[in-house]
Amino acid sequence: MIEVGRRRQAHVPNVVFVEADATKLPFGDDEFDAVTISFGLRNVNEPKLALAEFFRVTKPGGRLVICEFSTPPAAFVRFGYNSYQRYVMPPLVKLSSSNDDAYDYLNESINAWPDQRTLAAWIREAGYEQVVWRNLTLGVVALHRGRKPLEPLA
Repeated sequence: MIEVGRRRQAHVPNVVFVEADATKLPFGDDEFDAVTISFGLRNVNEPKLALAEFFRVTKPGGRLVICEFSTPPAAFVRFGYNSYQRYVMPPLVKLSSSNDDAYDYLNESINAWPDQRTLAAWIREAGYEQVVWRNLTLGVVALHRGRKPLEPLA
């Protein structure tokens, strides 16, 4: 993906692609106005450590934005989505994919991931304030955001 990004953004000045461990970022404290991650935090072995690292590299007043699979709040949507994952997706994957195991992992990682309220609590524990989320796709995905305080927490 980094190579694809490099090719696609080669014309954009000052864009640097870095591959790093989310729990040990190779950046200084308070370096970024915004830190974002999409559909990746649930793949980090220790997501709370990653959130602490995101907080460390975010400038005071800076933002965190996380887009991740989530738990649909409505029971009928949750039932339909879980049924799709369990009964519809596996046969479709077998017909169309050369890597069934990747989709098995996808379902397992989605089902093991915490709900919106729990992830919001983790973000607050990391030190962010004004933490809110917005459900997308009826809650199958949620967009979480928070802001690093201007002053260090006492």
